[in-house]
Amino acid sequence: MTTTFVSPRLLMIGGGAVGKLAEVLGQFGFSKPLVVTDPWMVSSGTVEKALAPLRAAGITAGVFSDTVPDPTDTVIEAGVAAMKAGDYDCLVGFGGGSPMDTAKAMAILGAAPAGAKMRDFKVPAQANRGALPVIGVPTTAGTGSEATRFTVITDTERDEKMLIAGLGALPLAAVVDYELTFSLPARITADTGIDSLTHALEAFVSKRANDEADEYALRAMRLIAPNLRTAYAEPSNGIARAAMMKGATLAGIAFSNSSVALVHGMSRPIGAHFHVPHGLSNAMLLPAVTEYSLNAALPRYAEAARAMGVATAAEGDQSAAARLLQELRDLNRDLAVPTPAAYGIDPAAWNALLPTMAEQALASGSPANNPAVPAAEEIVALYRRAWAG
Repeated sequence: MTTTFVSPRLLMIGGGAVGKLAEVLGQFGFSKPLVVTDPWMVSSGTVEKALAPLRAAGITAGVFSDTVPDPTDTVIEAGVAAMKAGDYDCLVGFGGGSPMDTAKAMAILGAAPAGAKMRDFKVPAQANRGALPVIGVPTTAGTGSEATRFTVITDTERDEKMLIAGLGALPLAAVVDYELTFSLPARITADTGIDSLTHALEAFVSKRANDEADEYALRAMRLIAPNLRTAYAEPSNGIARAAMMKGATLAGIAFSNSSVALVHGMSRPIGAHFHVPHGLSNAMLLPAVTEYSLNAALPRYAEAARAMGVATAAEGDQSAAARLLQELRDLNRDLAVPTPAAYGIDPAAWNALLPTMAEQALASGSPANNPAVPAAEEIVALYRRAWAG
């Protein structure tokens, strides 16, 4: 059996790493980057943490900051126009998952023939070409986008979050600096942290799991699970922040080489229709989906519980898996994760869209990787269970 494994060519991980961004670009011979970021990163001055070391090295970077929290195909088209208007030789995605996903999608669409749309690259299509290489610089410990071959873009005409996969979305390099997360609000710390935990867990229980990806998933869970509550409660705790940041990147590598599953498949429609942040919608779904899936991969879920430190090696699989489920419920409680109802989603709109969301979840392909593969009506039932909490 042959396993294909992909990851960025270079990973620079550690406190202060962003200060060496010019060094990373120089190793690849780049001198004209376009930094893709978001409006807050510009208005708050945070983007200067990337721009200043570039200027100090004599590199003048362009900035495209029109990204939005759930990247849309229209924003990607605007980004490609900005990219083609300058003589850039690389893209630097600086921010959370949205700027990095935007940069990756810009590279893919920029390499496509005139008239192409982002929907042309929706899975099962393979987006293997990129116009420019991408360097990911995450400012949250969550999406792992700096290390994955995926990007998620919303089709504005169809109101659908599209999963796009291929080597064109795989960053050439990633600069992973936990010090960029010190100023994150507690809500973002919680949501991105649960997102990274979900990545690791789903990568490990996925039907497409493999030995190599398993190693990264288990390491990620060992880092994330004991440190997420601390990072949430003590935002300046460097040890917890460093563990979370490294864990998020390892989890990204894990699911990039296996897959995510039902939680992510169901999460994307919630984000598309109700604009719930991605990590938060994952958190809303994680306990219910895990309970549904548990017995279809009991040994795997039990091993995950042991890696997370919520079960001992001496416990049987049934007991360990039960502890995992309880931990996920407790985590949502401790991190103040609201149900969809408590978040303020209109119940009539939620119920009316359930068949559409179930259809879109299945169409994404992710539910097919789940240990237990649901029919549309089972997904609707899971959405209803998540509503109630």
